Amino acid sequence: MTSQAIVSTVQRLAKAYPVVVVVGPRDVGKTTLVTALFPEKASVNLDNPAERTVAEKDPRGFFDRFVNGVIIDEVQRCPKLFSYLPALVNDATPAGRYIFTASQQCGWLTEIAQSLAGRIGIAQLLPLTLGEITAVQEKSISLDALMLQGNFPAHYSSGTATYDWFARYMTTFLERDLPQMLNIQDPSLFLRFLRLCAGRNGEVLNVSALAGETGIAHTTAAAWLSVLEASYMVHLLQPYHNSFGKRSIKSPKLYFWDTGMLCWLLGIRSPELLAVHPLRGAIFASLVVGEFTKSLFNKGVTGNLFFWRDNNRVGTDLLFESGTKLQPITIKSGGTVTSDYIRAGLKSRRFAPEETLQPWLIYGGDTSYPENDLTVIGWRDMAYHTEHAAVVHSTKQYLQDFDASAKAVLRVS
Repeated sequence: MTSQAIVSTVQRLAKAYPVVVVVGPRDVGKTTLVTALFPEKASVNLDNPAERTVAEKDPRGFFDRFVNGVIIDEVQRCPKLFSYLPALVNDATPAGRYIFTASQQCGWLTEIAQSLAGRIGIAQLLPLTLGEITAVQEKSISLDALMLQGNFPAHYSSGTATYDWFARYMTTFLERDLPQMLNIQDPSLFLRFLRLCAGRNGEVLNVSALAGETGIAHTTAAAWLSVLEASYMVHLLQPYHNSFGKRSIKSPKLYFWDTGMLCWLLGIRSPELLAVHPLRGAIFASLVVGEFTKSLFNKGVTGNLFFWRDNNRVGTDLLFESGTKLQPITIKSGGTVTSDYIRAGLKSRRFAPEETLQPWLIYGGDTSYPENDLTVIGWRDMAYHTEHAAVVHSTKQYLQDFDASAKAVLRVS
């Protein structure tokens, strides 16, 4: 089940821009999405060595084969194609002529976005949201089983055991994707670095500590983190920019996109082990932060999610702007709302009481209800609230795309 929001976003971009890129990790359904939306277009996959060879030897001839446009999968496999796009795409090019998918967001994406400024739309497709997972909606899966299995749609449809599926995914990443981005002499050292990152999921990022424990230079650790971000393994949640007159944390927090991958890296093999694991709270936080971020991405919105914490550990786990106010969110993995949870939720707005809305407390239980100036939200009910956050931020993005859409209509007509 594909989110209607991401479908609408890709359709909107295809009406506004000649080039549309759908980027995201492997096995999230990028190809399925674009071929379903644009069935009239020819499709080429550059993972195919024969097609890649043709594209590398004669990029212009490659594009000339497709007079009515084309879907090109894994376009990052042939960077030479990008240098030809500015000459092919101009103000007279119909919107939606070229549809690309990519499993990495390295420097090539920045370069092509700059060279095609005003002529390219970019959508990011991440693993499934909770609202797209049938077992969550039917309440037939527990929280621990869900976090262990993760949110990759290909995993749900494969019938493969969770451990085996993520082992295959990691092998593909290390053997096929990683060499495209880095010259790694010792993949096992990179895997050690990745596992150490998993152990720091949900923590304020300390690159020096990661480098030291891995046994690599600080610059190498920073480069490897960039690769993990580019390949949608991890993302960084930035601190809110306003210090509110206090000494606040300035470094971002590190989160993994998928809890299934995170559990696999941590060696967690069963829901029973996850239920008592010391990092369960951080894994649940990764699920919650990811849900809000994916909801934004599905609507074509980037950024605007933060955390805030000062040196006395006063702050909030998640924060977004809602009009002129701020929405603080406290995240707790337990299935029962305790008095400690209530106090933590109420405390989450103390850093800026005049600027914050009534706090939300998202926890690992099923029931949602108001409680003492606090909105308590069960994990299964997150979809409504992530949608609210996305709607708040999508209006600005829509207005930015409006001019491009209007120009596209004028060109076509």
